[in-house]
Amino acid sequence: MLGLPRGRAQVPDWRGFVSSRASAPRDPRLARFFAAGVPAPETPIAETPLVALDMETTGLDARRNSIVSIGLVPFTLERIGLTGRRYWIVRPRRPLSAKSVTFHHITHADIAQAPELDDILGELLEALAGRLAVVHYRHIERPFLDVAVKARLGEGVMFPVIDTMSLEARIHRQSLLARFKRWMGRPPASIRLYDSRERYGLPPYQGHHALTDALATAELLQAQIAHHYSPEIPIGAIWS
Repeated sequence: MLGLPRGRAQVPDWRGFVSSRASAPRDPRLARFFAAGVPAPETPIAETPLVALDMETTGLDARRNSIVSIGLVPFTLERIGLTGRRYWIVRPRRPLSAKSVTFHHITHADIAQAPELDDILGELLEALAGRLAVVHYRHIERPFLDVAVKARLGEGVMFPVIDTMSLEARIHRQSLLARFKRWMGRPPASIRLYDSRERYGLPPYQGHHALTDALATAELLQAQIAHHYSPEIPIGAIWS
């Protein structure tokens, strides 16, 4: 079983941060989200309510691009709650580009009557509240949501996440075996969502749909814990 890598920095005090924000927000939706808190870092992942989160965006820069769709799937290590899944197409503040339409297949017609992010923000935060978010590549979902909320409300929303891409990197890029393979001239293993799932024998899904990718991420974390970690690993050892 894997644990914390040597030399890892001290576990971030996400619980303290979220608790400190509970009375700070002016917007009641944010206040309710922070008031729900987060599990203690010593909580075993098997006892933690999780929610897989994925977004499709018009690009990769949170300050220059916009969210166009959001998918959520609540789950635990034992079960994926598809009845609680949520999916929204939202109208971006910036125009769609031909490149982004080709990438995620959300068209101008799709967003023409779609709600603005502020219209569904209460539902989104309610679905996230009290759960630990799981993403594949934390530099998309968390910063995009934080920037988007700040632009609308003047205050942001930050929260801990488990990043399945980061967990794959620990195993397949940062381990001694992975480093030895690179020293031997072998290319680094891909840690993209599709390739990571393939390593565990998980079925291929059509990518770049927020709800499908959220489901794919939930299944990937279940496989990672089953193969490389323990259900008793504290969430503070693997959250970011």
